[in-house]
Amino acid sequence: MQYTIMGITKTDLFTEQQNAIATLAKGLGHPARIAILQHLLKAEACINSDLVNELGLAQATISQHLKELKTMGIIKGTVEGNSMNYCIDAENWIKIKATINALFDQHSCCGGNSCC
Repeated sequence: MQYTIMGITKTDLFTEQQNAIATLAKGLGHPARIAILQHLLKAEACINSDLVNELGLAQATISQHLKELKTMGIIKGTVEGNSMNYCIDAENWIKIKATINALFDQHSCCGGNSCC
C-alpha cells in the first residue's frame, strides 16, 4: 500500500532494496507463515493437507497464510486433482536470501568493538 504526500509516495523516498526488504519482513511477520516455511523446507517436497495436522491451525487460516506466501513469490502451488500442493519457489528463495544477506552484510561489527 502506498501513501501519497504532496505528489510522491512514501515508498518513493526509499530505494528498491529498502522497499523489497520491508515488504518481505511484513510478509514474514506472522509466526504461522514462518512455521509453514519451516515445514516446507524440512519436507523438501510439495505438501498439501498435512499442514492442518502439523500446525494445528484451521484450514481457512492456513489457506490465508499460504495465499500470502504465494502472492509474495516465496512458495508456489500446483493443482493436483482436488487439492493444491505447495513448495518453496527455489528461484525466488535464492533472491530473497541474497536480499536479506545484503542487508546483514552491511554491518562490519565495528571491528569487534562496541559502537555504543
